[in-house]
Amino acid sequence: MPCVKIIDGIKVYVYARDHNPPHFHIIIAEFEEIIVIKTPETYSGEIPIRHRKKIIQWAENNQAYILKQWKKLN
Repeated sequence: MPCVKIIDGIKVYVYARDHNPPHFHIIIAEFEEIIVIKTPETYSGEIPIRHRKKIIQWAENNQAYILKQWKKLN
């Protein structure tokens, strides 16, 4: 499970051989959330909102990069 980005201590992962829909995992401390790549909506889990806002902004600007990582690993 490669970490594809770290933003202010928030780790963004794309897991190999993971389930659909294409998504990424965000982890900070004891919190984890799964975000759908195409819509940046929560699939499951929850991280604090101030951290989530940073990740969603990054994901919207880097959707092609995240999807490329998903396709490479899945």
